[in-house]
Amino acid sequence: MTKDIKLIALDLDGTLLNSKKKISAQNIEAIQVARQKGVEVVLTTGRPLAAIQPFLETLEMLDFDDFSITFNGGLVQRNTGEILSKKVLSYEDVRLIKQETSALEIPCDILSDDIVYVTKSARPSQYTSLNSLLEFHPVTFEQLPQDGIYNKIVSCTDADFLDVQIRKFPKELFERFEIFKTRDILLEFMPKGINKAFGLSKLIEQLALTPDNVMAMGDEENDLSMISWAGYGVAMKNAVPKVKQAANIISDFTNDQHAVAQVIQEYVL
Repeated sequence: MTKDIKLIALDLDGTLLNSKKKISAQNIEAIQVARQKGVEVVLTTGRPLAAIQPFLETLEMLDFDDFSITFNGGLVQRNTGEILSKKVLSYEDVRLIKQETSALEIPCDILSDDIVYVTKSARPSQYTSLNSLLEFHPVTFEQLPQDGIYNKIVSCTDADFLDVQIRKFPKELFERFEIFKTRDILLEFMPKGINKAFGLSKLIEQLALTPDNVMAMGDEENDLSMISWAGYGVAMKNAVPKVKQAANIISDFTNDQHAVAQVIQEYVL
């Protein structure tokens, strides 16, 4: 056991979840044993809290002293719902992103807590197929509340088309926002400086820990920040190259081979 690991931060898709979007029995058991030994286990995800409730229930992580990092670090929450840290997009941020996505004919879905405002776009959004637990409201941009709370924006469409259009974004857009892919078909926009590492940094302040006490596991670009930041940054075998380059541990197993359990057993238990 590596005794200085006090918190394990877990991405969901491509990491904790297998291809069937389930948590394997092996992963559940390893997480339970780690928690029994006093190690905090925190889901770190781009999803809102409402969309990860089934996984929190499976892991029995629904108490006041259980935490999640949601909206890619935009919210740090107790799993009872209490918010410890919150960063959101302004209405003007949303307007600018909508203008840029419209110009490139990619979808623009705007998340406000567990509501998704699906704005009209040249290509239909595929986001509804990824998050059935969220509430989707088709709107024109003019119908969007100007005083709304906007956690993030996503653009979900065919991977090949999305990759081509991303390269057309003006440099200024990347300077103003955090922009990254979380799946091959999904691009996300966050406030500048807000990412999973930011969310975890806010959480460890509450828990009197340091980055050296954190093990972070992931596979996609939105995991890059926390894997670079954590004392133990872990890439799945199925991780994208950038994540593997940033990690100091690369699992020999994929998310379909219970990589989370393997890493916990080797480094934590």
